[in-house]
Amino acid sequence: MGASIRLTGARTGLQKAALWTGGLFCLVGILGFVPGITSGYHSLDPAGHESGALLLGIFQVSVLHNAVHLLFGIAGVLTSRSHPQARSFFIYGGVIYLVLWLYGLLVGDATPANFLPANQADNWLHLVLGLAMITLAIMLARGPAPAAGTSGHAGRTTSPSASGTRRR
Repeated sequence: MGASIRLTGARTGLQKAALWTGGLFCLVGILGFVPGITSGYHSLDPAGHESGALLLGIFQVSVLHNAVHLLFGIAGVLTSRSHPQARSFFIYGGVIYLVLWLYGLLVGDATPANFLPANQADNWLHLVLGLAMITLAIMLARGPAPAAGTSGHAGRTTSPSASGTRRR
């Protein structure tokens, strides 16, 4: 029998942040396919540095790049269902974005290795996203508060009679 995840109750701050972040990533992924919001839309390539499309006229995008944003968005929305999953989303997502930042620094903008594609604006955005996601995971790490009358330890209550100690 697998472990169950409790999906009821109020969301933690981290879960809310994962939901909003996921929604924002989905929006960015969709907007990357919208002419006018994406300049040079006619030159949107499936992948690679030759894509001439720029989201908001700044960030180089391709079909692959937009799909990655959509997948990150879906992951954020899905992981917002539990606190530990939301924390993992921010930690692993942050690490991935920091790796993308380093990759962007090491690989030139106009080289075939720049398959995502990413320009300098993307690289700096990846740095900010990576640091922000990891910071959110740390700052909002505290999980949900234990239910009233419990200590947060598997079924143990904080009442003196239940813990074996008596007041005198």
